[in-house]
Amino acid sequence: MSTKHTDHDFFRQAMADVKPISRPDRIELKQSKDRLNQSARREAAMAEAIVERSGLTGGEEHIEMLSPFDILEFKRPGIQNGVYRNLRLGKYSLDARLDLHRHTVEMARRALYQFVQDCLAQEVRCALISHGKGEGREQPPILKSCLAHWLPQLPEVQAFHSAQKHHGGTGATYVMLKKSDRKRQDDLERHQKRRG
Repeated sequence: MSTKHTDHDFFRQAMADVKPISRPDRIELKQSKDRLNQSARREAAMAEAIVERSGLTGGEEHIEMLSPFDILEFKRPGIQNGVYRNLRLGKYSLDARLDLHRHTVEMARRALYQFVQDCLAQEVRCALISHGKGEGREQPPILKSCLAHWLPQLPEVQAFHSAQKHHGGTGATYVMLKKSDRKRQDDLERHQKRRG
């Protein structure tokens, strides 16, 4: 009686004297430290890229400081007075909110830019940004002052105004963003149907 040898048997015979390669633990630890450093460097580079891409200039030392009760107001040319009045009175639905409390200036700059980009992607027209008044502190309201300086720099921002009392008063700001091309086309078609 002859025994049949399978490929598996031949493989096991050929590999009988092979031993696994051992790796010292210290190499793996070094690699994981490098990965941590690499991810930290990557995050820092991405944060810098967002600030550069945003084009938002000015930090707390380069802008005019406001008082806690100053009203923030801005309207680009071409925005109808009635539209701006409705924004100022808080009559539009707020489809997105951003809270900047406890943010540093740099964190707020990045958060604001990313928030506006996200709003545009989601076709948000009106949003509320809470930044606080800075009331009761010795230093002026830094984030509020920065926001008043940054928002006009964003071409997507059509108008903004300090919020009504029930939305945070001078510690929050309504922001109206550009309509998306799709929404603009929908509005045009709706108006043409009314006329026709």
